Amino acid sequence: IVAITAKLNPIDAVHLAFADKDRYQQLVTDAHPAIAAFGGMFLLMIFLDFIFEDRDIKWLQWIERPLAKLGKVDMLSVCIALIVLLVTSFTFATHAHQHGGAHIDKAQTVLISGIAGLITYMIVGGLSGFFEERLEEEEERAHEEEEEAARTGKKKSAVLLAGQAAFFMFLYLEVLDASFSFDGVIGAFAITNDIVMMALGLGIGAMYVRSLTVYLVRQGTLDDYVYLEHGAHYAIGALAIILMVTIQYEINEVITGLVGVVLIALSFWSSVRRNRALEAAGGGSGEKAEVPSGV
Repeated sequence: IVAITAKLNPIDAVHLAFADKDRYQQLVTDAHPAIAAFGGMFLLMIFLDFIFEDRDIKWLQWIERPLAKLGKVDMLSVCIALIVLLVTSFTFATHAHQHGGAHIDKAQTVLISGIAGLITYMIVGGLSGFFEERLEEEEERAHEEEEEAARTGKKKSAVLLAGQAAFFMFLYLEVLDASFSFDGVIGAFAITNDIVMMALGLGIGAMYVRSLTVYLVRQGTLDDYVYLEHGAHYAIGALAIILMVTIQYEINEVITGLVGVVLIALSFWSSVRRNRALEAAGGGSGEKAEVPSGV
């Protein structure tokens, strides 16, 4: 980011991060509008694609039902994201600096960075979808080959296809990990501009989140608390809006963190109420389970 925004050689940018931290911090601070626009657009697309998808389980039904109907319009999320970017570029960005013609450069920077974030999301989403479809094809083919191997006694092809499926799954997970890492990278700049501290913080956070994710998957938490996914995506949408606003206004990190915590806590509470309603109904219908979700 520093190399691009400050027009430096990448090697010089790395050297600057260790040799002149004050100058490096200033360059990172100056790059904040680009960072916020890029990360904000990327996270906004994640939220919009989620909220416009018609799901069987809905948390805030009064919002999600009409939005799911609107989601049938092709490319609606992209259009809304571009509108948000244009409004941000010609409102927050133009007032970021009042002297000289700096506001024009700021608007252009925000616009270009936001478009880059949108393109990155579409590329990552496209690759993820490609790997997922390829994996399903490989699994179907592997199943057919296993049946053939059972008849002929040849197992080599089945093992090879299983290895190919595992390879595509690995690539698929790496693309997904990369897409969600943008949130962590952007968030790190709000805490420190020290590249060593950022690397340590992101590394520790990645290990913790990975361990927590594995634990939750093994415990079937998302299956038990079905609204947690909704709460997480609403938190992502809130973070996207906050990032766009910080192009002009400074927002305390405590507020940013609390917004996410409150949304996820509400989704967890709604999930608990839903489970209690199911237990009270003796495993009743899905419609009864949806009643307590309107927080």
